Amino acid sequence: MKLSLENIKPDEGSSFKILLTPNLNEIYYWHFHPEIELVYVEADKGIRHIGDHICTYEGSDLALIGSYIPHLNFDYGVKTTVETVVVQFRQNFYEDAFYKQPEMQAIYDLFERAKTGIAFFGETKKKAGELLKKLSGRSAFDQLLLLIQVFQQLAISKEFTSLNTRPIASHAVIKEQERMHQIYKFVEANFQKPIKISEIASVVNLSEAAFCRYFKKSTKLTYTDFVNQYRVNHAKKLLMQDANVTEACYDTGFESLSYFNKIFKKITGENPSAYRKRKMSF
Repeated sequence: MKLSLENIKPDEGSSFKILLTPNLNEIYYWHFHPEIELVYVEADKGIRHIGDHICTYEGSDLALIGSYIPHLNFDYGVKTTVETVVVQFRQNFYEDAFYKQPEMQAIYDLFERAKTGIAFFGETKKKAGELLKKLSGRSAFDQLLLLIQVFQQLAISKEFTSLNTRPIASHAVIKEQERMHQIYKFVEANFQKPIKISEIASVVNLSEAAFCRYFKKSTKLTYTDFVNQYRVNHAKKLLMQDANVTEACYDTGFESLSYFNKIFKKITGENPSAYRKRKMSF
């Protein structure tokens, strides 16, 4: 699917647009726009794909995405309704509102950092998410005041990860983003069976050696590690749905129980049977 430029219009009487639970989970919406975007999502698990950054999230996710950074809808592939709050605002929103105002300096700095993408975790994600869910039904003025409160929380938080993604700047960058899209789609379609590096390398028209170098440089992971992480995240969901360890192993593409146990513990810190027992006791 091609990268799409999204045309965004602010809500009436407002300087930003708010989207609540857009239900795009069956649509692969790989897109970008000049507006800055704040996204909060609640789901059992999902994919965060922002620029050349790809990872999974569990329970919830919160990210601030800079202008022209391509990203995938956070509910893509999730099988149930996902509670989502998306706030989109123009590039100069923070400059017009906050520039040279000493009370707003931390927020101004936050949006400067957001130019390459930021994800939040811990209590910051929880508290900001609860505030964002209160936006619905309020006046534009009250929404603005609430957003400033959220921005200040994010601005002073130490619970964040810089994603170091790049905005769309050239045809070469767009081509690279589309290549990562092809890789992700291939894993999604084939993770339940053995995957040879030669197969995915041919999908993106690279030699095996060139593909391995490209993938490690882009994601800081080997392709095998990435596939194993994807499989383990899917296995965790199966274990929470009452599948036994053997079913979770073979239904997610692992070829032996011993290797499944080893990789599962390496990624999660506990073996699958202990994870299943703990989750089923809730």
